[in-house]
Amino acid sequence: MKSKAQKSDRNDNLPDFEQSLTELEALVAKLEQGDVPLEEALKTFERGVALTRQCQTALRTAQQKVEVLLSRNGEETVEPFFDEEGEDDDEDLDDSGR
Repeated sequence: MKSKAQKSDRNDNLPDFEQSLTELEALVAKLEQGDVPLEEALKTFERGVALTRQCQTALRTAQQKVEVLLSRNGEETVEPFFDEEGEDDDEDLDDSGR
């Protein structure tokens, strides 16, 4: 198991979400121009894929942090789900939850 220091070091070495997203947007604009030679376009695309993965990882991490912050007393709370019409979906379920 990795220590907090190791995890922190790993996170500190990764560019932050905003930097990655900005670079990704620039790469997309460059490729959309269509005048990039094939080899350069492939390298640009590969970099874009790597940046996309970094952004996805950052978003997943942020989502996990939000979920932890929203949990109450270390336990998840179950709240009723209301569809667009404001009806509780639990009405269709029997006592066993089916």
